[in-house]
Amino acid sequence: MSYTNGLDKPSDYFNTVLYTGNGGGTRSITGTGFQPDLVWNKDRSDPVGYPHFVFDAVRGAGVEKEIITNSTNAEGAYDLDNYGYISSFDSDGFTTTIGAVNNGYFNNSGTNYVSWHWLANGAGSSNTDGSITSTVSANTTSGFSIATYAGNSTAGATIGHGLNAVPSMVIVKSTSNAESWAVYHKSVTTANNYYLYLNTTGGLVTTGGDRWSVGSNSSTLFGLGNDGTTNSSGQNYVAYCFAEKKGFSKFGSYVGNASATDNAFIYCGFKPAFFLSKCSSISGDRWTLYDNKRDPYNSVYRRLFPDGNIAESGNVDADIDFTSTGVKIRTDAGTSGAAQTYIYMAFAEHPLVSSTGTPVTAR
Repeated sequence: MSYTNGLDKPSDYFNTVLYTGNGGGTRSITGTGFQPDLVWNKDRSDPVGYPHFVFDAVRGAGVEKEIITNSTNAEGAYDLDNYGYISSFDSDGFTTTIGAVNNGYFNNSGTNYVSWHWLANGAGSSNTDGSITSTVSANTTSGFSIATYAGNSTAGATIGHGLNAVPSMVIVKSTSNAESWAVYHKSVTTANNYYLYLNTTGGLVTTGGDRWSVGSNSSTLFGLGNDGTTNSSGQNYVAYCFAEKKGFSKFGSYVGNASATDNAFIYCGFKPAFFLSKCSSISGDRWTLYDNKRDPYNSVYRRLFPDGNIAESGNVDADIDFTSTGVKIRTDAGTSGAAQTYIYMAFAEHPLVSSTGTPVTAR
């Protein structure tokens, strides 16, 4: 098995960067290897008050451009003019700039940070494939795009996503109003009113208003309902769209068994660099995020939670392993309860076998 789709080096399209703050006013954070179009940044050290900040190239960098995965707040609601912000996307990362008080959100002295970066295609361009015109920045090689649009409250409205492939996962956030982050996932969103929220610990919701029009999803479009979280007149939205690419990304579900020694195995076809999971069958379990930079060796146990503004946590004897072909769950730590269903998204460090025949090595 080999891959010839340009994804022999996944870090050209997704990469994680770790850094420690130095307290400076303006600082370039480098090491991404490309100019990122989506930056998701988290303070790992502080136990209280520091959220998951998201910036993207379509909406632009700047003092009022943040959205927060653990909050319903609209864009620009988190006082970054006082405590620092991402001011530009650069050729090898991004620049963070001090606010009126300090640079505590992104460059506090001695604080450890993690930043996850995806490559799309710059600031984007107009896309008229859908019934609502969108501005889209798409990378068809890696299956990732960013789309912004204005809602119209019409059930069955469609948005062009630019992926040239059916999306496996779509995350939508209103940037103009206080709304939850609506998540479409191919494994569980089988009806228009089925959804999860990235900012809560709730399971799959199967009642209430329509967030989606799942029958409209195609290689060019994703479909919307008329609920305010995804499509209300007078609101502006951003959508992060992902299509599965062999050797680079995987989206699916698994069932846990609660064993502390021999739990579920998730076959991805690559050595993972990033793994995000959520229990969809019951409420209460958190969205849980792991990566290969915070834990370069097994076990992979340093957890962050996109639905909470809390510090990194974990037990070295717990959680998961990244293998040459996927993810092995080692214990029931919010990632594999007995007979419960979990959805996941994963991105690769290395495909199982490259287009030149080079096999991945085990950790």
